[in-house]
Amino acid sequence: MSFTGFTKQDFDVFQIEGLEHRMEALIASVRPKLDILGTEIAPYLSAICGEEIYPHVAKHARRKVNPPLDTWVAWSVNKRGYKAYPHFQVGMFASHLFIIFAVIYESPNKLLFAKQLHTQAAKIKKLVPDQFYWSMDHMDPNGTLHSDVKNDDLKAMAHKLSTIKKAEIMCGLRIANDDPILHNGEELLALIHTTFEQLLPLYKMSF
Repeated sequence: MSFTGFTKQDFDVFQIEGLEHRMEALIASVRPKLDILGTEIAPYLSAICGEEIYPHVAKHARRKVNPPLDTWVAWSVNKRGYKAYPHFQVGMFASHLFIIFAVIYESPNKLLFAKQLHTQAAKIKKLVPDQFYWSMDHMDPNGTLHSDVKNDDLKAMAHKLSTIKKAEIMCGLRIANDDPILHNGEELLALIHTTFEQLLPLYKMSF
């Protein structure tokens, strides 16, 4: 099967009440698309990263009461998991699709990236596209537009990342849930490729 994109119904899954019912809908309609996307994108990421990259689709297995507010597929250098490593993600909240680079709190690489973010703030400010967003909380659907971020803001993020144990950082593109490109699998794949290529310098700074 080839990737066909996402529908309004895929985003509406996050309006379903209750953990069991929402998970049933996620597993039935969204997860198969993330599985296909993970398989299709992995060879491209392996090529641009210069090493084997593996897909990991969120299972939300730890959840016992609260239904997930988002879901995703992540890609990392490790076949068994991604949380301990800098990684790429494509995922969705009810409001939007996200295409991001992330270093979450479980990764020891966040200290290395924090140092790079601090010392190369001016360079990073120039290389990241203005329409990308920064976030320091993967559970928060909001974020800060890169065009609104100053060099000192990047340095402040770096300081938080290096001094707060639970701190994490994400950067990338957001696409509103009503954007027509989401329904066109071929165009969306091309945009994901381009976005990951633009995020590649950040990814490489984290190793």
